[in-house]
Amino acid sequence: MNKSPVNGLLMALINANVLSAQQGADLQEKARTEKQSLLETILASGVSARQVASVAAERFGLPLVDLTAFDTSDLPLDQIPKKILRASNALPLYKRGQRLTVAISDPSDINAIDGFRFSTNSSIETVVAEAPKITQMLEEALERQEDLNEDELDEDLSNLDFDVDDDASGGSGAGEEDNLVVKYVSKLLTDAIRKGASDIHVEPYEKEFRVRIRVDGMLVRSGRPPLHLADRIISRLKVMSRMDISERRIPQDGRIKLKLSKTRAIDFRVNTCPTLFGEKVVLRVLDPTSAQMGIDQLGYEPEQKKLYMDALNLPYGMILVTGPTGSGKTVSLYTGLNILNTGDRNISTAEDPAEIVVPGINQVNVNPKVGLTFANALRAFLRQDPDVIMVGEIRDLETAEIAIKAAQTGHLVLSTLHTNDAPQTLT
Repeated sequence: MNKSPVNGLLMALINANVLSAQQGADLQEKARTEKQSLLETILASGVSARQVASVAAERFGLPLVDLTAFDTSDLPLDQIPKKILRASNALPLYKRGQRLTVAISDPSDINAIDGFRFSTNSSIETVVAEAPKITQMLEEALERQEDLNEDELDEDLSNLDFDVDDDASGGSGAGEEDNLVVKYVSKLLTDAIRKGASDIHVEPYEKEFRVRIRVDGMLVRSGRPPLHLADRIISRLKVMSRMDISERRIPQDGRIKLKLSKTRAIDFRVNTCPTLFGEKVVLRVLDPTSAQMGIDQLGYEPEQKKLYMDALNLPYGMILVTGPTGSGKTVSLYTGLNILNTGDRNISTAEDPAEIVVPGINQVNVNPKVGLTFANALRAFLRQDPDVIMVGEIRDLETAEIAIKAAQTGHLVLSTLHTNDAPQTLT
């Protein structure tokens, strides 16, 4: 098959002797096959962002700007959807009349420029800036915008008059309060996703109502809504999770699906537990895209990555992923499963419950109430001609024995242990 001719930014880099013609063709083909943006592929090849920006500015006759001279609070972000901002690697700098000036790293990216033009109904004037600086400034500006929205919502919550009877079903006060609760819960979930949280803790106490999220294994405070909204916020989460809101005496489990776009949805596994001062709610964030993120995004050192890939390529044996809560055990396992998930392998998993749905893998939710334990699921798998078996967690001796026997008899077994590090697995 003939390769497409090289043009645009790649041709500019070739003409500037930054890349050879063969390197340009190879990078264009790599971007196409790996479904990456051309700019990401160029930068990943070792060409510096400064060099790309300088060549682009000279080739397209555009000014090269220093973004440190601009204040994030003055950027005209309101008219442009976030998905366009994040997808384009471009940043609106200022607007005068019907003319919007946009900093862009690849001036040949017509789709990005058209996205700004159509969303703002303005004529676009482009300048060139370095890609990493555009990304950094955009994230800072969006985070600042989120903080402002949070401050406004917190102010609305604190200014509410709560003299309305909780059991009242009517009245503008109750309606206003309920609307704010809906907004707060939606913002709580989207903030957790944006910050990369693995869990959300909603905790009522005698004199405060606390919200914390677990990021990189550490719990950090994410908000302190008014105490008198505790019951309403918890009830809202229970309604979204399809739980019985009248039952507050026993723990309950549920699930929330939050659609972020037509192609992306995030699941939350929800559990409630009655405490002295109300029900505590914990939500586990389950992002299906994390299974496809690729091993390079896991943050492994080169030696760790090589060890993991070598283990995944073995025909049989056992891979145990260990670490404290929120350290990335599940994402590491699913990334490995995604690498192994080819048409020539039969893969089965036993989980409690299945956290991320992966097409092509036979996933089983264990249910001890009806006798479907991890051990029984493993026994069933061994009669299903498996190549790869994943056990969500080894919790007892029986499951451990069956898993080890499976690993010794020609199967690749993946599982987790709740130990803080690998040496504690043996001690």
